[in-house]
Amino acid sequence: MSILSHKAESPSPAVPRSSRHEDDLYGWVQEQVALLRAGAVASLDLDNIAEELSDVGAEQYNKLESALEVLLMHLLKWDHQPERRSRSWALTVTEQRKRIEKLLRKNPGLTPRISEAVEDGFDLGRVRAAREMKRDLDTLPTPCPYDWTAIMTRVVSLDSD
Repeated sequence: MSILSHKAESPSPAVPRSSRHEDDLYGWVQEQVALLRAGAVASLDLDNIAEELSDVGAEQYNKLESALEVLLMHLLKWDHQPERRSRSWALTVTEQRKRIEKLLRKNPGLTPRISEAVEDGFDLGRVRAAREMKRDLDTLPTPCPYDWTAIMTRVVSLDSD
């Protein structure tokens, strides 16, 4: 059987959906999309669809936390190593702010979780900052010393010093 003729066939009913989901996520997604578009709701793999949708939401939160981690790491470095400030650091702060703004614009449902994401991002950003600055972790502040306004708007520029 050629690949082309195999693509035209429907999935074998003998293969359980959960096995298909575990073995070939892309193929499973394509099948579920086709079933949805065909209105074949009774044939959908609802448990795995719910799990995948939950994962998509978690992924968006993780993107927010990750951008905050990098941003907060650079704010800490900016404040605690002024002699090493660079355009690269300032541009990284700008880039991460833009990522966060875009993510929140596309996912306004994340807004109630901003405080949690700041806390989580700061915990990791603080560790990364200490490592990059070759400092003891206890020399950096805890909890996060920046409020949301400072995180998103504080001027970080070599021209402003």
